[in-house]
Amino acid sequence: MNRIPTSQSAPEALSDRERAVAERFAAGLTYREIGEALFIAPSTVRTHLATIYGKLGVRNKIELASYISNVEGRPIRSATEQSTPVLAVFPIESLNPEEQWHRFADGLSSDICVDLARHADIPVIAFHTMKLLGNKPERHDDHVQGIGATYAITGQLRADGRRVRLTIQLSDTRSGRMLWSERYDRPMEDFLTLQDSLTESVINVLAGCFGTLAALGRNASRRKAPSNLQSYDYYLLGVEQHNRFSREGNEAAVDLLSRSLELDPTRARAWTELGYAYSIQACNGFSTNPEGAIQNWRAAVEQALRLDPTDPSGYTCLGDLKACLGDLAGAADAHTRAFKYGSNHADTLALLAGSKALVVGDPAEAVPLIERALYLNPLSPPWYFGMRGRVPFVAGQYQDCVSALEKSSQESPNTMMFLAMAHAFLGEAEEAERATLLLRKEFPSFSVKGFIAGYPVTNPPALRAIREGSRLAMLD
Repeated sequence: MNRIPTSQSAPEALSDRERAVAERFAAGLTYREIGEALFIAPSTVRTHLATIYGKLGVRNKIELASYISNVEGRPIRSATEQSTPVLAVFPIESLNPEEQWHRFADGLSSDICVDLARHADIPVIAFHTMKLLGNKPERHDDHVQGIGATYAITGQLRADGRRVRLTIQLSDTRSGRMLWSERYDRPMEDFLTLQDSLTESVINVLAGCFGTLAALGRNASRRKAPSNLQSYDYYLLGVEQHNRFSREGNEAAVDLLSRSLELDPTRARAWTELGYAYSIQACNGFSTNPEGAIQNWRAAVEQALRLDPTDPSGYTCLGDLKACLGDLAGAADAHTRAFKYGSNHADTLALLAGSKALVVGDPAEAVPLIERALYLNPLSPPWYFGMRGRVPFVAGQYQDCVSALEKSSQESPNTMMFLAMAHAFLGEAEEAERATLLLRKEFPSFSVKGFIAGYPVTNPPALRAIREGSRLAMLD
């Protein structure tokens, strides 16, 4: 079912800009950080917040976070009643007595909180609010339930002069059960570099399409009766189906994401994923109307960025769309913005690597992007390796391409296409023929020409490699 939900049922209390300011302020960003993200002055942020507080009748960040966590603006429900989980990041406890380590632990906690608010798909209670509660969540059960936290992150930090050790846990506030824990050891270095390194490690395990939080959400959604599924459930299940990159998965993703948006038209990430699903329709021959798929792609990604002007995935999606429409300068600008907002987010880096290899920019720049994505995210989903395979293909490193694609989604027609071409370049005629025949059998409507036009492939070296590879593999 190919449809674009409308946003008529979105809350009318706040404008899109006011909601963007409110969400970031509730997530713990400062006036300056919000201003930089939305390209407005800090004084304008302050003015917006005064208007927001007046419109919503809220008096502090806790009440604002309660509103933001519920699309209809009602007071936040208890953790057992919520349709979307809420995450609380408690201040990390420093086990060292020195004041410098207490400051370091607070800075690390704040960074984790802010980055999770940017990249995770669930609301995050503002760090300033959590700091008031302290770093012992077991002593604050009433407070945790009062602010509606479903999950709590806690941690302890210890330093001995040569190394720093961070132990961090994710627990369910309803049952008290620990859901995930990890220990990070880092050599002593300057504080800012150390803080960034630890933050990146935590964020990319928890956030992202295959992160711990998404996996917990999908498992919970699958346990629900179909009649009880909410917008968040449909979103998580839609992302899972989209990441199969198969025809059946794509159809299911469009349907599930559309259902999510019918229930909550303000879910920006769902619009972005829907845009990507339509882009897959366009380039993989999954739609009988490629032009219609491109228009749906455009409508979805534009709505995503209206709702969240700092979503890095939205900008990678927009960049590929711009190139598809012939605006290569616009594509490069969108990809630059994606990197600005997602330079430490593995999903964003993997998407940008694929775009650098095939769309706009220097394909050589894709190598450090995909390597960093794989380093940051030890739970790398199969599609990362689809992006990884494209990079050496354009560089003529066909054995590396095959090795990567063998870990990618084997349901995807473009995986089969690149495998056939790489084997052909290697002179492995039997393997190339096998991949070509499988592609034709499983995806008779797929064509290399359609992939080039719909992905789109506009980088000259990529175009040359794909055209020659398709000739050798007898794909067209």
